[in-house]
Amino acid sequence: MRRKPDRDAASVPHAKTPITLKNPEIHFDDLDGVIGSHIPIFAPEFDIMKIGIVLYPTFGGSGVVATELGKALADLGHQVHFISYNQPVRLGSFTKNLFYHEVVVSDYPLFEYPPYETVLAGRLVDVVKFEKLDLLHVHYAIPHASAAYMAQQILASEGIRIPFITTLHGTDITLVGRDPSFAPAITFAINKSDAVTAVSESLRKDTFDHFDVKRPIEVIPNFIRPEHYIPDPLKDLRKEYAPNGEKIITHISSFRPLKRIDDVVKIFKKISDRIPAKLILVGDGPERYNAERLCRSLGTCQDTHFIGKLKKPEEVLAISDLFLLPSEKESFGLAALEAMASKVPVISSNAGGLPEVNRDGFSGFLAPVGDIDMMAEKACYLLEDEGRLKIFKENAYLRALDFSLDKVLPKYIALYDRVLQAEKRTVPETT
Repeated sequence: MRRKPDRDAASVPHAKTPITLKNPEIHFDDLDGVIGSHIPIFAPEFDIMKIGIVLYPTFGGSGVVATELGKALADLGHQVHFISYNQPVRLGSFTKNLFYHEVVVSDYPLFEYPPYETVLAGRLVDVVKFEKLDLLHVHYAIPHASAAYMAQQILASEGIRIPFITTLHGTDITLVGRDPSFAPAITFAINKSDAVTAVSESLRKDTFDHFDVKRPIEVIPNFIRPEHYIPDPLKDLRKEYAPNGEKIITHISSFRPLKRIDDVVKIFKKISDRIPAKLILVGDGPERYNAERLCRSLGTCQDTHFIGKLKKPEEVLAISDLFLLPSEKESFGLAALEAMASKVPVISSNAGGLPEVNRDGFSGFLAPVGDIDMMAEKACYLLEDEGRLKIFKENAYLRALDFSLDKVLPKYIALYDRVLQAEKRTVPETT
């Protein structure tokens, strides 16, 4: 049975009370023309919660969003516990209300593959019991939702009830989930969740199309914190990469095959044949070697920079003129949204959730997957006209504001509140 956490009623914010995010990770208040570091948020009435967030602690979109969500909740006074096998890359310095619990998997000779899901479930049981958590929010169905369900059942056997919310981010549905060996576990974990969200309408539809899901799925998109992005170019840094005023084109990804890195290189070749340009590739992964070889064969290496993984790509985006994302699959496209938040228009494929983020003809352009000629043509259409490019840069920023934290965070808080209220009605509190 869920225990009520210790709460100070005087500290609880009320409906339509402006709540200021504290301790922002980056302050740009001293720069001219930059959005301030505080965002007013209008949230429904709620108690201070103790929330466990289970995530992949990597550079991928799910890890970034889960980490920023936790930090924003902590800014509001909630106690947030990150639970993972490594510290999230976007967590930064520890601040009040933020805690990290490592999941350590021992290397026993008996196991050919370490039993991470089992160890994670045990760690969740431990954290829920001793930190007195109110709910778990797990990002990715496998293995996080299945581990949360296992932990939930263990705790129930001890008289402790903990609800869990599952957020679907994409790969768990569009790639891993298509493997028949995973499908029963994913379907079960989703259906056993107390609530389910997806980051796009496209992903929501894919989930219902490919799994026998009985639970409703609420779409809550990914978000950005506008104050984290630098709206004006860093002139000295730009000069290092484009000393003769060349246009700077950027791509950021995990360099997996579905990101179609070869298409990025080929599109850039077509652009650079018409316009003096430089290409900055941020990230790393299995396709980097092939991209480097293609770059050499096309003769574009002198204009291409592979700079590897960056915890905070904002500085690179601040000097960019255009962002390329020709992905084969993209459930949302957080990289595109981050580019737009930096006033960088996006040329992307029309795969998955990208049309929900990149508004064709406004914040950039969409093209069919693999149509590198169309993508290159649209890129040149923007880059060859300074006035047109400036309009699209401003439009990209305006579109990004539709996904700002102050618009998305209240949706998560309202969902938490509904789940906890339903839990309160289901399980009567003991006195």
